[in-house]
Amino acid sequence: MAGLKFVFSILIFVFSMVVAVDHESIKSAYWPSWDYSTFPASAIDTSLFTHIFYAFLMPDAVSYKLMVSKSECSTLANFTSTLKPKVKTILSIGGGDEDPNIFARMAATKMSRKSFINSSIEVGRKYGFDGLDLDWEFPKTPEEMQDLGELFVEWRAALKKEATDTCRPPLLLTAAVYFASDFFLAEVHRAYHVPSIKKNLDWINVMCYDYRGSWDTSSTGAHAALFDPASLVSTSDGLKSWIEAGVPRKMLVMGLPLYGHTWQLESHHIHGVGAPAVGVGPGINAQMTFSEVMDFNNKQSAVVGFDPVTVSMYSYAGTSWIGYDGPMSITLKIGFARAFELRGYFFWAVSGDKDWKISKQASMTWGP
Repeated sequence: MAGLKFVFSILIFVFSMVVAVDHESIKSAYWPSWDYSTFPASAIDTSLFTHIFYAFLMPDAVSYKLMVSKSECSTLANFTSTLKPKVKTILSIGGGDEDPNIFARMAATKMSRKSFINSSIEVGRKYGFDGLDLDWEFPKTPEEMQDLGELFVEWRAALKKEATDTCRPPLLLTAAVYFASDFFLAEVHRAYHVPSIKKNLDWINVMCYDYRGSWDTSSTGAHAALFDPASLVSTSDGLKSWIEAGVPRKMLVMGLPLYGHTWQLESHHIHGVGAPAVGVGPGINAQMTFSEVMDFNNKQSAVVGFDPVTVSMYSYAGTSWIGYDGPMSITLKIGFARAFELRGYFFWAVSGDKDWKISKQASMTWGP
């Protein structure tokens, strides 16, 4: 009962702070192109979104021009023709499973950056996209961060020139970024070049998830915790770091995961967030989409819980434990984003929803 009172107090506080915004709201999601046979673009409920990102293309490791296979030609064309004009479409380049060194080499020289930029514009226009997105996970050094800033400067200049030369509206330019503006990874400190981001991008997609996972099997965790009293690894602290670094709130789009991370409990008697664990749980790579979580809960008669401290959901059956976002946590997170005067939100990935349950809840909570 105390937990529910805490949740309701958050809701009252958050929605009392919601203000009107004077810029276009972003309700977006990434569509994994490898899901085209089981979840085609035509399956997307476009009434729930403003922008859909095509994920992903990659540049060639030598020429740095975008690689488009024959099969991808039809997938790209079908994606934009299916979704436009109902939503805006953005071509995303990169992805977490790709080699970040390709981007590091590409961004290191003016000539290689030019090859990449020109190719991205050519492909974006050829297939009818409204914008381009870079998902470089992640620059490894301060030097690579500086190169990324230079890339954005030259990319924006090229987009403006192309738009002027062709008498068309310029393509949007966005980027998926780490949850915090400056951070340590592999014991190396690096920080995004905020002045370049502010001047050259339309907005950034802040990846507010994967804080906890199979790399730490000692205890369960909220992998997309809104708050974390024990550390600065949380969505609220990450977004705060971007704002304190100087990025306008209207450029911040909050990432929401349509999947959960799983653990194996040490004992089913201790089952909250932070409970002792002995290994990974069910799912491929200890992950399950929201749809798979709902099926698991139903088939296993799982116990579903809400953690008010981190603002996250979890469920368990026996010793199998899953941490994820459900309707209640999504409602609170969207309310938080509105109160923080953010630009909007995005989902990774749209194919993970179950009967549009989460997408509908997010869209309704955000409002028109």
